[in-house]
Amino acid sequence: MAKEKPPILIIDDEADMQETLRSILKKDYAPQTAASGEEGLSKLRSGNFDLILLDIRMPRKDGLAVLAEIKELESSLPVIMVTASKDIKSAVEAMKLGAEDFISKPFEVIELLAIVEKALQKRQLEIENRALKEILAESEAYGDLIGKSPKISKIKELIKQIAPTDSTVLITGESGTGKEIAAKALHKISPRKNKPFIAINCAAIPENLLESELFGHERGAFTGAMERRLGKFELADQGTIFLDEIGCMSPAMQSKLLRVLEDQIIERVGGTSPIQVDVRVISATNIDFKKHISEGKFREDLYYRLNVIPVQMPPMRERKEDLPLFISYFLEKYNKDLNKKIKGLDPAAQALLSAYDFPGNVRELKNIIERAVALGRGEFIAEENLLGLSISPDPAVSTVLNLKDACDEFERNYVRGALKAAGGNQSKAAQILGVARTTLSSKIEALGV
Repeated sequence: MAKEKPPILIIDDEADMQETLRSILKKDYAPQTAASGEEGLSKLRSGNFDLILLDIRMPRKDGLAVLAEIKELESSLPVIMVTASKDIKSAVEAMKLGAEDFISKPFEVIELLAIVEKALQKRQLEIENRALKEILAESEAYGDLIGKSPKISKIKELIKQIAPTDSTVLITGESGTGKEIAAKALHKISPRKNKPFIAINCAAIPENLLESELFGHERGAFTGAMERRLGKFELADQGTIFLDEIGCMSPAMQSKLLRVLEDQIIERVGGTSPIQVDVRVISATNIDFKKHISEGKFREDLYYRLNVIPVQMPPMRERKEDLPLFISYFLEKYNKDLNKKIKGLDPAAQALLSAYDFPGNVRELKNIIERAVALGRGEFIAEENLLGLSISPDPAVSTVLNLKDACDEFERNYVRGALKAAGGNQSKAAQILGVARTTLSSKIEALGV
């Protein structure tokens, strides 16, 4: 669905000026007009606008009085004052009252469009900053579990429901979807939040050492065991242990873990005394458990013991609504880490990211933004800073294509991405693609976009 054009309200008592401004703006924006301050305020109360163009000299209620009421209704809404050359003093007064800018009659079309675009860009930046503040506030509760899309909102609601319990949780999902982040969020809002959160990657530790890592060992238990060592379960006592890549655990270790889950009792390697522990277990994997169980690689009884409460993390391609939040979050992080002042992405870079499927999910996006911030030289990340990205073809299209069809399919997807980033506006999409608008129109028709 094409993004709607930014709505702009024109408040001017002169019908000719209303029509002039409307004609100039209607190509890229959605202008509405009001013939008086009272009518303008009424429309503002009943609708949403991104910008207001306000005449200073109007009968009954002048522009300064209307401006004051606009700021009471919505203080962050940008207002551009339209003045006669002799009203410069009033325009300066309007700036003091909170107007974003002013333009004097008669004005050049290019000058007006530049002022409007600048004001709207500033408003968008402020909206993104507010979104970032919301992310930071939310992180106090959910850590780095970012997003407001329907799927991630359900995950957060589920985490909120199960946090007070001690039930085991199995988090599944593709690599890079944030399974450990979800586990940390669950721990952070649970009654165990002030106790340890211990994470261990079962796939990263050799099988002969994993038992010692989990349960600890006594001195002399094996060659090199020079002293007693506490395992992760003891270190996590009264807290939470996160067992990542649980599907890689050997059958022997699976049997020992099952006993710990059932009895909350461990024994150190080389030890003879059982040790009682109080630990909540959260595990994660990206394997197909049904396949592993049918092949005898994973114990079915352990699977059911781990999977008391399942949590399925959605891939990035299914939560594209969260992309702007992630971009803002990672820009803030890497600006700070790398001592940069990147404000955002330019339209071409935004179009490319919007059309990308992120096979590596959130982890890949994080790395993309870090690299782009490191390589970026200006205020905005450019398309060339997004190294190695290519837009995935439509899965509905056969992968067996001749060269011409393959080129057309790539071009078709690329044009779609630019149109999406431009909110369906062909002029802006043409600027993103670096072609004339007529060229883009021809491409759209030829490619069947």
